[in-house]
Amino acid sequence: MAKKEAVYVKGLSEALKKAKVPLSPAVKANGFIYVSGQPPFDPKTGALIGGDIKRQTKAVMNNLKLVLKAAGATMDDIIKVNVYTVNAAHFADVNEVYKTYFKKDPPARTFAVVGSWPMNFDIEIECIALDPKA
Repeated sequence: MAKKEAVYVKGLSEALKKAKVPLSPAVKANGFIYVSGQPPFDPKTGALIGGDIKRQTKAVMNNLKLVLKAAGATMDDIIKVNVYTVNAAHFADVNEVYKTYFKKDPPARTFAVVGSWPMNFDIEIECIALDPKA
């Protein structure tokens, strides 16, 4: 029987609850960890991190690390990433930051442009990772 487990992430889980957003930062199921799209939020304050796309990308990537750590995994366990941004012109700047998180054997990835979000930010990244404890 398949089992799923919502992952609690200190700071992010509280911010989602406070904002009344009905999702878990990640869910573990059948040997995988599904990480919800991470916008550039500060997990300590719940505030949106603004600034240029490089700053926002770094914040998002750090949130992915935080979520994966809470789930018992690392960035090395990621097998698929979806990057969503509001402007295709961000491609090079996002890649400049992104590649620093994957020194060897980067995961499969999609880079897609979206119209907008209900808040003012420019990037959101989600991923699927292997659950090393499964």
